[in-house]
Amino acid sequence: MAQATLAAARFPASVALLRTRRSPAIAAPLCPSGLRHRSRGFAMAAAPSPAPVPASDPPPKGADLFFRSVLSKMQKVYLSRNPTAEKILGLVHSYDGDHICFDHFAFRTFGVDGYGINSLADFFNDFGYEPREELRFPAKKLRALWFSPPKSDGYTGTGISGPLPRIFISELLVDELSAPSQEIICKYIKTSAKGNKYAVLASTSGELTWEKPIYSDFQALSRESEYAAWTLVNGYALNHATVSTHRLESDIRSISKFNKFVEDNGFKLNTEGGILKVSPDGLLQQSSTVADSSLFTFADGITESIPRSYIEFAERLPLPQFKDLQDKEVKEHHRRDGFEVGNADKIFESTSRDQLTRRSA
Repeated sequence: MAQATLAAARFPASVALLRTRRSPAIAAPLCPSGLRHRSRGFAMAAAPSPAPVPASDPPPKGADLFFRSVLSKMQKVYLSRNPTAEKILGLVHSYDGDHICFDHFAFRTFGVDGYGINSLADFFNDFGYEPREELRFPAKKLRALWFSPPKSDGYTGTGISGPLPRIFISELLVDELSAPSQEIICKYIKTSAKGNKYAVLASTSGELTWEKPIYSDFQALSRESEYAAWTLVNGYALNHATVSTHRLESDIRSISKFNKFVEDNGFKLNTEGGILKVSPDGLLQQSSTVADSSLFTFADGITESIPRSYIEFAERLPLPQFKDLQDKEVKEHHRRDGFEVGNADKIFESTSRDQLTRRSA
């Protein structure tokens, strides 16, 4: 696989940087259908440090409760389509107790005519999330932004009621695809009208904002971009949730032991680049299951199996300056923050045909 590269960018808290597509100074190419692609006018800065950035203040209590209820509805759709995740979460709860916290939630989007990162980002920004770094994946024709959560003052629970997860939103660079693939994507985006304004609602309901596709269009996109095909049939549904293993309290807080625990219980993990994906500094270690599949009836009446979602696991180790702290003294802000292109590039493969075929073997 071609090596992905990181276009490191640190974004200030201003939401305006996420809305550069609205600037008249930036020209954007047109889809064959007349729809506009996303613009590329994002500010670039020096390479980011993996150290955590101070979190913003939490939203008022009422807003916080509402926000968590939205995440809960997203999770409900996710678990209904991903029985593997539900089973693993249950096993971990039985083994380790009520200590499960989420490292991040991830979404996939089409980077065209406002249906990309911005369609979801505005919601998270409104509830105190701040954009951090940009990551690029040239071979996959993707870019992504991750967002840090506000403080979770007063919340000592777990899951959705615990520390708020980071948010990772990626988008397909549609204008880098072949003309036929662009035409397919733009054809469905056109049927959505202003559905991008209701991306969060679509994620909580599990519904597409565009017409249900026909099977031949799904197949055509799959041949060029499995990411595009996944997004066409899953829309804004939560792509994956990630368990923070170091927040657990038993021996499986070590991700290597966690992986063995998962495999010993009969689940297959994504083997792309090895089961354990490790950042160059060794401080961010990740793994994931292979996506579940389910039957989907296309608009032309054909019913076929499609990839759904998966569950990821992450261990963030203490930064070098905090390596001498005792385990009980180490807090989340002492640990490695952010994401790593090399890790994420391989995690994306959890929904690939190669991994799904291996799972069914």
